[in-house]
Amino acid sequence: MDRLSAAFETSARRWELIVYPTLFAFVVLAAYGFYLVFSLTRDVHYLALSVDSNMTVLASNMQAVSDNMAHLTANVRTMAVSVESINTKVSTLEPMLANIDSMDRAMRSMTFATHNIGQDMAVMNRQISRPMSFFNGFMPW
Repeated sequence: MDRLSAAFETSARRWELIVYPTLFAFVVLAAYGFYLVFSLTRDVHYLALSVDSNMTVLASNMQAVSDNMAHLTANVRTMAVSVESINTKVSTLEPMLANIDSMDRAMRSMTFATHNIGQDMAVMNRQISRPMSFFNGFMPW
């Protein structure tokens, strides 16, 4: 029995050399794991607070975008009315274009007549200037 007791004690010491350091490593790893989980939950908490505050800002900005879209819609409606008014006014200009076309033709006719008057004056100047220059040679001035 003494031998069995000695063999058991040596076996127990071998197990102690293996189990106690393993148990210590397990406790250290468990403590580090607890620290990692605690750190992760704290970071997730900060992340949740940040997302919540950013979502509040985003919601207010979306409200501003919605209000601006309402103003934009009203402005587009006003522009549609203005374009319709412009269309009506342009349709009233079409008869005026016919009158402007007839005025353009009359102006061309007047320009042609003025040009003919200028040519007639040049011809008359040539016809009168020769005899007048002859008579001016007799005058004492």
